Parts: sequence; structure tokens; C-alpha cells
Amino acid sequence: MAKNSSPFEVTCPCCNAVLKIDPGTKAVIAHTAAVKPKMFNDMEEAARAMKEQDSRRDSIFQQSMEAQKHSAELLEKKFQEAVRKAKETPDTGKPIRDFDLD
Repeated sequence: MAKNSSPFEVTCPCCNAVLKIDPGTKAVIAHTAAVKPKMFNDMEEAARAMKEQDSRRDSIFQQSMEAQKHSAELLEKKFQEAVRKAKETPDTGKPIRDFDLD
């Protein structure tokens, strides 16, 4: 490649930053960060979003609390079902390993 070729620009696919690369040295000689858009137009909109986020977080917390209250009952039912299945299926003795088949 010629030493006097001009630098070229590449856009980063992850962050949309613009990188200026020198082909002779194969190094980044300049970096321009991508402009990030505003999250909210005004403070009222930001406050409204925070309140919605708080209510969503509270509802998720309440759901997890209810699930935790009933987890002991659920585990007991699963255990009883496993015991019932174990009693219904006959014991076939020692299981065959892959090593035993060779």
C-alpha cells in the first residue's frame, strides 16, 4: 500500500463512533464518539417514567413474595409426587453403564 494514501473513516458497529484510520501505520489516529440522544424531553416526563418504574418494581416484588410464601407447599407436592412415582415403578436393580456394554 502506498505510504501517502489518505486516512479513511470507519463506523463502529457497536457504538456508532467514527474511527479515522491511517492505512500506512494501520492505527487509529482519531476517534469521534457517537452523539447519544436525550432520554427525556423534560423533567416531568422523567419523573413520570421513574414512578412507572417504581410501580413495576413493586408489583414484581409482590409477585415474588407470593411465590415465596407458597414455595414450601409446592415443594412438598413435588416431593409427594416423586415418592408416588418411585413406589409405582419397580426397582430394576443396578443400572447399566455405558462401560458395561463394551
